[in-house]
Amino acid sequence: MTPAPSPRRRRDATASRERLLQAATELFTDRGFDQTTARDIGERAGVDAAMIARYFGGKAQLFIEVLHAEEATETLADLLDPDRLAWLLDRTGRRGPGPVLQAGIRPYDDPEAQAAALAELHQRAVAPLRERLAREADPDPALHAEVLAAALIGVILGRHAGTFEHLAAATTPQLLPLLLDLLGRR
Repeated sequence: MTPAPSPRRRRDATASRERLLQAATELFTDRGFDQTTARDIGERAGVDAAMIARYFGGKAQLFIEVLHAEEATETLADLLDPDRLAWLLDRTGRRGPGPVLQAGIRPYDDPEAQAAALAELHQRAVAPLRERLAREADPDPALHAEVLAAALIGVILGRHAGTFEHLAAATTPQLLPLLLDLLGRR
């Protein structure tokens, strides 16, 4: 008597894809694009890393998917608004700067990933600032917007990394007036 064939394990492609996306989001945020491998993502998700190619096309395309998924929950527009700035400080204080902000100071080795991250940074932070500054008749809104975004990214990264003791220990209510003053919005 031949043993009955074992039932094939049913795959849930949607659940596997979501687990890969969640794992990639966490790892890209913690380590950055270049320090995260497809194997790391697969292990964290409990899914064969080869499925990254199947569901997303590759690690760079998964990264782009993470950026687009993050966009739905993280719109950085109008960083000069005190409530929006407080939200960003709270969010990055809890989990650190995400892949979009990281791309502003540390280029990724993969040109496709870098281009996608910078496009998101410009769309979410620089362009809204430039538009606001242009409406306010700033003489050079493009340059001013980039300087403001770079200053803010520097503060967020320095705070998260613990590079500056007092900055790392500061609360959002302590930082907000200082940043608004620095950004010329007090």
